[in-house]
Amino acid sequence: MRLLLINGPNLNLLGRREPGLYGSTSLESIETDLKERATAEGVHLDCFQSNFEGAIVECIHQAIGQVDAILINAGAYTHTSIALRDALLGAEIPYVEVHLSNTYAREKFRQSSFLADRSIGVVSGFGAISYQLAMNGLIAHLRKEVKSQ
Repeated sequence: MRLLLINGPNLNLLGRREPGLYGSTSLESIETDLKERATAEGVHLDCFQSNFEGAIVECIHQAIGQVDAILINAGAYTHTSIALRDALLGAEIPYVEVHLSNTYAREKFRQSSFLADRSIGVVSGFGAISYQLAMNGLIAHLRKEVKSQ
């Protein structure tokens, strides 16, 4: 099984950017932890981060036929990008949306997502552990899907 983790704008600043809201764990640390957990599950995890919407769209396109599923924290693009939504839907790759903070307890504009309604699930509000929960859920979902076929 092969998964792709995509992180959007400003997530490269994790650990420094508003630690009271997003925590003090760096993106590099989150990725390292997830890769170790994925390996322990017999899963390969690739990671990608960009501050540029088009680069994320290209990454999704390049993932077609290469990965079984995507974990995505699109950051602010969650609430603004129809292009990311269209890329995910066009790629027909199952995905889980993940957020560090509870987006539903934040500003009104952060309470909507262009991605959530077509995702397998959404995990938010647990800080860095949100990524672990999202990956665990995605792996379980994919394994269940494989067993039922």
